[in-house]
Amino acid sequence: MRYEDVENLVSKPRLDRYLAACSNSKMKAKKLYAANLKVSQAFYPVLNLFEVILRNKIQEKLSIYFIDVDWITTQKTGFMNHHTLGDYRRGSGFYFKKQVEKAEAKLRLRRGPITTGKIIAEQSLGFWTALFEPRHYGLIGGSVIHCFPHKPRAIGRNAISVKLQNIRDFRNRVYHNEPVCFNRNNIDFSAAENVKEDIHKLLTWIDISAKLYVNDFDIIDGKITVGKRI
Repeated sequence: MRYEDVENLVSKPRLDRYLAACSNSKMKAKKLYAANLKVSQAFYPVLNLFEVILRNKIQEKLSIYFIDVDWITTQKTGFMNHHTLGDYRRGSGFYFKKQVEKAEAKLRLRRGPITTGKIIAEQSLGFWTALFEPRHYGLIGGSVIHCFPHKPRAIGRNAISVKLQNIRDFRNRVYHNEPVCFNRNNIDFSAAENVKEDIHKLLTWIDISAKLYVNDFDIIDGKITVGKRI
């Protein structure tokens, strides 16, 4: 397909950044756009599995901490309702409670049973990563750190939170069709490489079997290599 045909399909403003990064070579810009899509595509199963594994581990650890497998609903009147979380100046505003209530309302519209499993499945990655933020972490006794039993001793909440936030930000770029092949105006896949490394590191800290399983679906390096050759 000609560059002009691609431009007509995806829009000139979207392709202009690729064209500028490729010194106005339309052939290279078209290849870079395709390479970016393929790298993003390759991340889908890895990001999907990481999110599922993380939320399941958090569910396991918080069920133990609260001695309640249904904590995600019962804690609406527990830690989720703590007075410090109502302060919008601190960027919370009862975030967890509102997200659970939103999930419950959504499930009611479907007229099916509202179960803990379904409410958990409705939550975004941001819900789970927010549990590692200081204002929330303390309210749950830091119990989520135990999701990573194989982490180095020197690694604490902050280091894990930073990695989780980087993964979340990158995930949002992929899911919202934003490019993952630039550093400012230069072709650069290092952010994608760093996120992949963080994902595999965190999976190893959860359980080596988790990393090995995700490896079976990981074709990211090959797609990045193609992009780097442009």
